[in-house]
Amino acid sequence: MEELKYYGHQHPLLMLNEEQLIDNGNGIVDCSRCGEKVSAPCFSCVECCGFYLHKTCAEAPLELNHPFHRHHPLVLLQNPPSSYTRCVCDFCNETCEKFIYHCSCGLDFHIKCALFTFNIVERNLKELEHVALEDPSFSSKNNGGNLGKCFGCWEPLEFYTYFSLDCGFNLHKKCADLPLKLDHLCHRKHPLVLQFNSERLSCKVCQVTQQRGIVYGCSPCKLAIHIDCASPLPAIEYKSHQHQFTLFWRQNPFICDACGTEGHHVAYTCGTCSIMVHKKCISLPRIIQHALHIHRLFHKYFIHKEYFESLNCRWCHEVVDTEYGSYFCADCNVIFHVNCVFKKQEWYCIVSQENEEGKSLDIPVNSITKVLERNDAGEATVIEHFKHKHYLMLSDNIREHGDKCCDGCLLLISAKFYHCSRCDFFLHKSCAELPKIRLFSVHVYCEEEPFSGSKPLILTSDCMFKCDGCGYLSNGFSYKCNKCGFDMCLRCAALVLQDVVKIPGHKHPILYYYDYEGQCSACGRGTISAISCKDCNFDLCGSCVMRPTRVRHKCDEHLLTLTYDKINDYTKYHYCDICEKERDPKHWFYYCETCDTSTHVDCVLGGYPFIKLGSTYNERSHEHPLTFVKKIHYYPECVKCEN
Repeated sequence: MEELKYYGHQHPLLMLNEEQLIDNGNGIVDCSRCGEKVSAPCFSCVECCGFYLHKTCAEAPLELNHPFHRHHPLVLLQNPPSSYTRCVCDFCNETCEKFIYHCSCGLDFHIKCALFTFNIVERNLKELEHVALEDPSFSSKNNGGNLGKCFGCWEPLEFYTYFSLDCGFNLHKKCADLPLKLDHLCHRKHPLVLQFNSERLSCKVCQVTQQRGIVYGCSPCKLAIHIDCASPLPAIEYKSHQHQFTLFWRQNPFICDACGTEGHHVAYTCGTCSIMVHKKCISLPRIIQHALHIHRLFHKYFIHKEYFESLNCRWCHEVVDTEYGSYFCADCNVIFHVNCVFKKQEWYCIVSQENEEGKSLDIPVNSITKVLERNDAGEATVIEHFKHKHYLMLSDNIREHGDKCCDGCLLLISAKFYHCSRCDFFLHKSCAELPKIRLFSVHVYCEEEPFSGSKPLILTSDCMFKCDGCGYLSNGFSYKCNKCGFDMCLRCAALVLQDVVKIPGHKHPILYYYDYEGQCSACGRGTISAISCKDCNFDLCGSCVMRPTRVRHKCDEHLLTLTYDKINDYTKYHYCDICEKERDPKHWFYYCETCDTSTHVDCVLGGYPFIKLGSTYNERSHEHPLTFVKKIHYYPECVKCEN
């Protein structure tokens, strides 16, 4: 038996062959370095303390000068650095838990991965000799149908003939046979060298950063090119385009006709259509369904401007250059940049060829069930509504009912409204005419199913709910998803159907920005997505844009108006007339121009601004229904349980 004095273990190790390993009576054991199952020949502790090593792991050098990383040696560590929360191998992308090869520039490898890639350089691939060149269909059966990706180029394995090794490596044959140096058209100054992408450089050709595996790189020029980008296909056919695309190498940048953004070096051209595109843009889907629009969006290379009133992208609100590709809706004035439409993967789905003929249109069904009387102008004056048992009459008498709230949106009655003469029930005319079922594109996070287009929400009432849009608790009308319980109040429903939000007192249009991070001008709190003004430094969070513009409060006999300009200059101290505490003049407040009353927004609205007084609800911690009343200092006992 060969004896080995092993660094990191206090006892000598003995080499065992297969018969000796079986005679040892230990059965299946794990290597103490790499953590995988040990097979002979291997090393075992002479003191039988359960310490085993593969022969290759035992002989691994303490420092490895790797040809794929020539700047620093890879140092063998017993454990990942203490600063790590999780260590991931930069070749196979699996977690490293025990011994690793580590470099100060952030590279980490399993022992077997570091040695295997070293052997690729040395063309010492003896461990591949026992593996036949396999057929992908055969391997997919052995791998549960999931072929995974090549550890070298991180492209799917099923596209090429590949090695699938017993030791757990997935590697295309072409990636095992790559030349170590390459003279390439896209970089004529220096040869490109096969290496690890230690600086995490994006590919010069496709601009995508490959975190794992190997790339062709030039260290002096800080340049990296993916293996597949270094040798692209000479011609590509794709079902969404009727002609073949042909490879065209370029030294100068170009503008892609499919997406309108810059490309480098590798372009594909269609001579018939006279277009030049990125490789990735060849496979752009022809039709998609997006969360920000209820109709399907079609990709076009060129669009005539006269078809559009506005050419602003629905996502970023910047102008779309229609001389390049974009996604647009043929039925509406809606257009997207190609890159904007794919910003969030969960917000879109590709429409398959089988479903291209169908249309996802919003067909509203009015919630007025019957019109009993009309005036000379044809306006419905007496109606039946499916959410109320009595007749409703049209009125515009604000003076008589001005302090009443609409039972649909819970805002003060304004303009024309319907009211019930037999009970305290009011509906704005616009709220009464809402459809019973509506498609809302913003409802993308349904827990019951992935996004597959706009989902129908049902108009509901008579229940307490928390709006998933603004976060307010309410008992008005809502649009509800019966599958996942998603609720949207009528105020949010009206807002999401608008392209532009109008804020009283602000002279510019306000727009939605879905990937914006900033500070709300109304309350000072941070926000991830915001409704913002492009012309001035003015941002609103979702909660503040839902504030009622007019409210009634016992602190003043008049209606209070939501304000953010410097109206109340009668005092230098800016205090709230309700709580008598200091008020930040930069934030929104409620104001009465007649009485010079100014208040904090929260002091007026309280915790439940959108719950109708007198309504009841069931609280889990209390056995009887609770009734919402105005805040008073003395709370009478519950007649049933003395609470």
